[in-house]
Amino acid sequence: MTSPHPQPLPEQAPAVHALRVLTVNTHKGFSPLNRRFVLPELREAVRAMGADVVFLQEVHGAHRAHGKRFSNWSEVPQYEFLADSMWPQFAYGRNAVYPDGDHGNALLSKFPILRHENLDVSVKGTEERGLLHSVLAVPGQGEVHTVCVHLGLGEGQREQQLHLLGRLLESLPADAPVIVAGDFNDWRKKADAILERWGLREVFTEALGAPARSFPARWPLLSLDRIYLRNAQGRQPRILSRKPWSHLSDHVPLAVEVHL
Repeated sequence: MTSPHPQPLPEQAPAVHALRVLTVNTHKGFSPLNRRFVLPELREAVRAMGADVVFLQEVHGAHRAHGKRFSNWSEVPQYEFLADSMWPQFAYGRNAVYPDGDHGNALLSKFPILRHENLDVSVKGTEERGLLHSVLAVPGQGEVHTVCVHLGLGEGQREQQLHLLGRLLESLPADAPVIVAGDFNDWRKKADAILERWGLREVFTEALGAPARSFPARWPLLSLDRIYLRNAQGRQPRILSRKPWSHLSDHVPLAVEVHL
């Protein structure tokens, strides 16, 4: 899905050589331990970052029961509520469907989304997971590929899912910029070595020697969230672990400037 708002064609706009990227597990709009519904506060925090591209995990497309319980619940999908007027383009990949609604991954973009596809990487007998692959038209660049990731909790299923991600990467043009970001649930830190086979480099590992600690939000100990690049360079990676972020989800967001 993309929004209908008109966008300048890439050839009409000034060339863009750097993208501000943000990734956040939204925890379906709830604070840690599900004590409060904080999606409106999360939207303000995300807007304040001024990112060009936002990777979202655990975002609701709909939830009828929550809509009856919370007076500030949005009638539009959560990704559209977060996009507001700042990100005129968005894509959603529905991963889990249940009687009251659904949730999945989403991408918000200030640049046109040419096409997108949600790849089901659920492993039989486990929770539903997906890879949302979107192709952006960035002025002055060729196609820029993004993959919003949310992998499983079990180590065996994550390894299978990482290899499915590898198959997707093999299908992309070898010289195209690729940004892969999201919740990898990779607390044992095995993803870096696996994804190196397909030319991906993790921005925090490259800059600081290790992936960022992002979970739990109040006292980050585990490195679950990542930003990987291919044919691009990361600059000034940031772990957003202070207020208000530590009170808006059970994960803290990660940000980086990507030079194309």
